[in-house]
Amino acid sequence: MPDADTDGVPLPRRHAAVTALLGAIALVVLDGAIANVALPNIAQTLNSSPADAIWVATAYQLAVVMFLLPASALGERLGYRRVFVAGVSLFTAASALCALAPSLGWLVAGRCLQGLGSAAVMPLGLALLRFTYPKRLLGQAIAYNALAVAGASAAGPAIGAAILSVAGWPWLFAVNLPVGLLVLVAARGLPNTPGTRRPLDVVSVALNAGMFATFVLGGDRVLANPLEGGALLAAAVVCGTLLVRRELPRAAPLIPLDLLRSPSFRMSIIASVCCFTGQMASYVALPFYMHHVLGLSVLETGLLMTPWPLAVMLAAPLSGRLADRLPTAWLCAAGAGCLAAGLALCAAWPVQADPRPSLVVFTALAGLGFGFFQTPNNRNMLLSAPKERSGAAGGAQGVARLTGQTLGSLLMGLLFTWLPASRASHAGLGMAAGFALVAGLVSVLRGRAT
Repeated sequence: MPDADTDGVPLPRRHAAVTALLGAIALVVLDGAIANVALPNIAQTLNSSPADAIWVATAYQLAVVMFLLPASALGERLGYRRVFVAGVSLFTAASALCALAPSLGWLVAGRCLQGLGSAAVMPLGLALLRFTYPKRLLGQAIAYNALAVAGASAAGPAIGAAILSVAGWPWLFAVNLPVGLLVLVAARGLPNTPGTRRPLDVVSVALNAGMFATFVLGGDRVLANPLEGGALLAAAVVCGTLLVRRELPRAAPLIPLDLLRSPSFRMSIIASVCCFTGQMASYVALPFYMHHVLGLSVLETGLLMTPWPLAVMLAAPLSGRLADRLPTAWLCAAGAGCLAAGLALCAAWPVQADPRPSLVVFTALAGLGFGFFQTPNNRNMLLSAPKERSGAAGGAQGVARLTGQTLGSLLMGLLFTWLPASRASHAGLGMAAGFALVAGLVSVLRGRAT
């Protein structure tokens, strides 16, 4: 039997650990997807305006992005397993609060607590994979994680609609309870990782939360209210500057500045931000392109978006196996190239004939490219960090994803402000292809540097 601390958890205990890790990841991703479907129903039931109801989604995302890095640091201090289990417990308890919420305020509070739990699950789940699997199988483990994320993302809207067709919106949160309890039972198989007992700087945590909160809110408001949005973005820069100055001298800073000194880790982070920027921009642009340019119905648009997550699910296991055998930089470059090609073809393909068969191929190509990029890139990020800093690496990966997605949404908002919807969607697809291409070029540079 391999030693659990150096080369993964031995079988059959590993099966329980994987059930806990993938179940928790699917739980938090699925919850985010199905809750958004219910926003109109929630607004009507709780006598709230649509603008107020959007806080059900915003509160969750804000809590996640504000506490990803502090949760990672807490995991390093107290042990990854302990904080991961605490995150799942908090998420499950908060789901009960959401299901029983008598008003919008209580529901938003419950969603904040869910976001706190999710902030612990996302980065520490990735870190625990490194302690659960042998190094030779780590690519496959990350691929399973990507498969769980893609599957939950693809199934979320359909599951949410199915629940709402037979029950009220509280059941969207109540269904989390048995899944959360199952994850907590399976979590007994997770490896014990000792904590460093390193103190957590409360001032740095506050600066980190302020930086990300003002960045997200500022990016959301800068178009509607440039003065207020600009002030919030300026506050984000101030908080970020103070945080970096405070954390720079430390051996294990809250923001993983020590890891960013590694060219391999730094380039993987940059490539990830670019790839997720392109992904989110295309997710916003494609529905408008299909509706305004191609004249497709809402149902047709939804169906034509489906090949993307399905292709990610197909690519993830294969890319995981290849990542354990081939240089990850070149796999990432090939995946980003396929993503860029798929998006560019969506924008450039003639619309005179029936575009639907071509769009199925192009969105599937983009999904395959995205799947082939993410797994090896995440594997490289994780292995570029010392094992005791796996939590920080997982947190950095989550921040890169959320930063890219926020940037992609913001850029698409600017395009829709400046251009008509048809031109903006075309330009957005081209821009998304450009970001994917940059991600590929950064990966090529990483391959040459190593």
